[in-house]
Amino acid sequence: MSKEMLNALDALEAEKGVSKEIVIEALEAALVSAYKRHYGQAQNVEVEFNQKKGDIHVFSVKEVTEEVMDSQLEVSLKDALLLNPAYEIGDKIRFEVTPKDFGRIAAQTAKQVILQRVREAERNIIYNEFSQYEKDILQGIVERQDSRYIYVNLGKIEAVLSKQDQMPNEFYQAHDRIKVYVSRVENTSKGPQVFVSRSHPDLLRRLFEQEVPEVYDGTVEIVSIAREAGDRSKVAVRSNDPNVDPVGTCVGPKGSRVQAIVNELKGENMDIVEWDEDPAIFIANSLNPAEAVDVIFDLDNPKACTVVVPDYQLSLAIGKRGQNARLAAKLTGFKIDIKSETDMEEFYAKLEEGAYIDAADEVEAEVLDEAIVESGLTSDEYETVATETTDEAAAEVTEANASVEASDQPEE
Repeated sequence: MSKEMLNALDALEAEKGVSKEIVIEALEAALVSAYKRHYGQAQNVEVEFNQKKGDIHVFSVKEVTEEVMDSQLEVSLKDALLLNPAYEIGDKIRFEVTPKDFGRIAAQTAKQVILQRVREAERNIIYNEFSQYEKDILQGIVERQDSRYIYVNLGKIEAVLSKQDQMPNEFYQAHDRIKVYVSRVENTSKGPQVFVSRSHPDLLRRLFEQEVPEVYDGTVEIVSIAREAGDRSKVAVRSNDPNVDPVGTCVGPKGSRVQAIVNELKGENMDIVEWDEDPAIFIANSLNPAEAVDVIFDLDNPKACTVVVPDYQLSLAIGKRGQNARLAAKLTGFKIDIKSETDMEEFYAKLEEGAYIDAADEVEAEVLDEAIVESGLTSDEYETVATETTDEAAAEVTEANASVEASDQPEE
């Protein structure tokens, strides 16, 4: 070993980003492995690398004992005292056993171990680098695809885009530049693996942070996102500054900001609505572009409500295949039932006429029907028996009350 070795280590660190100390450690392990292969003993071997001169020295470490049982591991106290009178039993002595020539097999073994350590170091560097981008977006280039994944080149590594993470309205071709959301980074036995997505709702969040400075600095906050990738999305925003309009800020002058996001997502429709502390107002806003007349909450289920809309906006509020109502429910977290004003007027009219019975009355009627069936009587017969039984029970109660009153009278 010489200064050429040190220069090679410096170049490797500069080009590959692999620390010189890691390579030196790998080189020391390689020499121990080579020594074991040729001399059959390595459990007490140590290797020292001189980083100034580039020299390597191999030492065999032996323990001082009274009686030598294994000459490869032990040295007698008598021989140790000849080397240094200060040695005692139990001390460790290093003897240099550096071979003059390891030979072709030894060099090959050292090379393989070094390359393995270098690859492991590179993998750790890549993993540490890309784990910082988890839950963030990166720009990559589509390279190839197979039956399972589309492979996106992110520079130092190929990320994988699965079918469920692809947008249904997109067709990916080699050399296409796309922005992807890094959903997770794993350090597998085959090296780091980066999983990316184009359909994840948080891709929208990151795109808004890139296009809207107020979202990036926290002036405008994205509260929730409901997305059907490639088709339509709803984004609820609120402002932490009373002087800033959250919806107008995200839309931008003449819609320039939101249009940039729509273009990146290949024409995905975007509804930006204002979040409100009042659930009724927030739910009404979430049905944009439809206008809500009233929001009626279910007393039995606090997360369910009925939204009343004008007759001519009923189909708009529900949306194509129920999409608008479905996204509004995801955005707000409420189960939303949409009815027109005419339907609600008819409902209230029938309610006033008694067409709708109370739930308790309905349960009572069902119990009564079951009792009639079990008795084997007709409805009229059952009613007659029930009336007679009730009258007899009432007479018994009256008689019992009279007896109690008589007993309570004072004796004359």
